[in-house]
Amino acid sequence: MATKHFGTPLPDWEAPPAPDATLLEGRYARLERLEERHAHALFRANATDDAIWDYLPYGPFPSEAGYIRWLTDMAALNDPYFFTVIDRETGQPGGVMAFLRIAPAIGTIELGHICLSPQLQRSRAATEAMVLLISWAFGSGYRRFEWKCDALNLPSRCAAERLGLSYEGTFRQATIVKGRNRDTAWFAATDGDWPALLAAFEAWLDPANFDAEGRQRERLSDLTRLVRVSSDPVLAPLPG
Repeated sequence: MATKHFGTPLPDWEAPPAPDATLLEGRYARLERLEERHAHALFRANATDDAIWDYLPYGPFPSEAGYIRWLTDMAALNDPYFFTVIDRETGQPGGVMAFLRIAPAIGTIELGHICLSPQLQRSRAATEAMVLLISWAFGSGYRRFEWKCDALNLPSRCAAERLGLSYEGTFRQATIVKGRNRDTAWFAATDGDWPALLAAFEAWLDPANFDAEGRQRERLSDLTRLVRVSSDPVLAPLPG
């Protein structure tokens, strides 16, 4: 008789809560629940480069009124659950990101809808904003944190791997966005990865990791490399 194999039992599993945070504070970034009061500053910050909308299913917005309509609709949803990213150095909103595909019953949650102004991109505040959401998810009891992006979006693939998320494959012809085919690259981290990821994030975000000119001493990708169980074959070498 063939031996049957099953997954690891989870007798103590308890479903985590759905996102309910309205404010998440870090050293460099603050995340506030998206509200209409953020619309003017966000539209102004995001109107300088239409390329930031290339891989999103919406945008660019030719008018502030159109952007406000979109933002108001998104702010009313619980999935996706949108946040405004505020750079604490300037005090100004510079982008949005959201939890989505939220499934507390099985403990999975995804980060997406990331749209950051050119001024906020590649900043400590932008990285910390993502770290704050990963920290909330695992701290709340989620088992799996996901990141999916257009397979042609190399900056997004780099960002996922830099954060220590493992590449899990590409779904071919997964969907259609703006009338174009989209293959979707999948990345994820599990709660088993979280302690080592947290240590890497804390080390990178420490002010001592930056010199007087703000240059990093250790790259985040170097700190998270040993956590990833698989690497994206498209990315070689990986930027810091």
